[in-house]
This record gives sequence, structure tokens and C-alpha cells, in this order.
Amino acid sequence: MSEKLPTREQALQFLRRSGCRDNVIRHVEAVSELAVEIAQTCREKGLNVDVELVEIGALLHDIGRSKTHSVHHAVIGAEIAKSLGLSKPVISIIQKHVGGGITNREAKKLGWPVGVYVPQTLEEKIVSYADKLIEGSRRVPIEKTIASFSKELPPSAVERIRRLHMEMLTLIGDCECRP
Repeated sequence: MSEKLPTREQALQFLRRSGCRDNVIRHVEAVSELAVEIAQTCREKGLNVDVELVEIGALLHDIGRSKTHSVHHAVIGAEIAKSLGLSKPVISIIQKHVGGGITNREAKKLGWPVGVYVPQTLEEKIVSYADKLIEGSRRVPIEKTIASFSKELPPSAVERIRRLHMEMLTLIGDCECRP
């Protein structure tokens, strides 16, 4: 079961109090809705997944956008989450949701603290994946996201997104929760 998690309304209050704009809140609500659908599909297929953690983690994954819209929003968001006393699993989702994950070498180049920034748990992977399928507050095909990231990121980073996509397809199949 979940550690003590904030309610959905408390999570939304954290976002507002931290200074997240309405467009960020609409985005995280859309990511959360899709992430919960994916988590429920995983559960229906017999996988052990904490749907409540997925919902709250997805709502809070972009809390760092209250301070920056750069890639650094992941580590800044994790710091905000720590200051709010949120659980380690939620903090972990926040710091690992960017792209298909950030390698240790990339994190070092970015000046991030030593840590793991690649999604490890099923819940982390679901939130990261759902985030790749939402542009603004609309669902988009993964191919659109990959094309967009291909213009900005090195091939190795794009490949991590592709691998995350393939892993999720293996788990959930081509379920109705995808666009």
C-alpha cells in the first residue's frame, strides 16, 4: 500500500502554492488521468502497481516548473517535494520523469547531485511514459513526441524514450489508454 500520500486536492494546492501556472496544472492533470489509466491496465494484467502513487506522482511531477521550465525542473521539483515533506516514492517520480531518464553522465554535465535519474519502478516508468504522451493537455502519439525530442536531444536520449515505449507496450499492449 501507499505511504501517506497527499490527496488529489492537496497535490493541486501544492502546485498552486508553489507558483505553477494554470497551463502546467492542466498538463499534470492530463498526465495523471492517462497515467492512472495505464496503471489500471497494468493492474488488470496482474501487475503489482500502486495506482494512488501513480496518480499523485503524476500530479506533482512538474512542480519544479513553478521555478523553471528547463530540464532542471526535475531536480528543483524534487527539492520542493522534499521541503513539503512528501514521500520518497513521490520525490523519486518527480526526479526521474524527464525524457526516458537522465544518465549519470548527463546528470553530471547538468550539475545535478549524484543520484539515479532513470525511472526504475513501474510507477516511475508509468508517469514518465504518460508524460511523453501528453503535449500541453492533449494526448499525442508517441511518434510525435519522439520526432519532437529528436530535434532537441542526442540519439541516445531519444533511444531511452523508445525503449520506455517498447517496455510499456510489452506490459499494457496497445490499450485504449494510448492516443
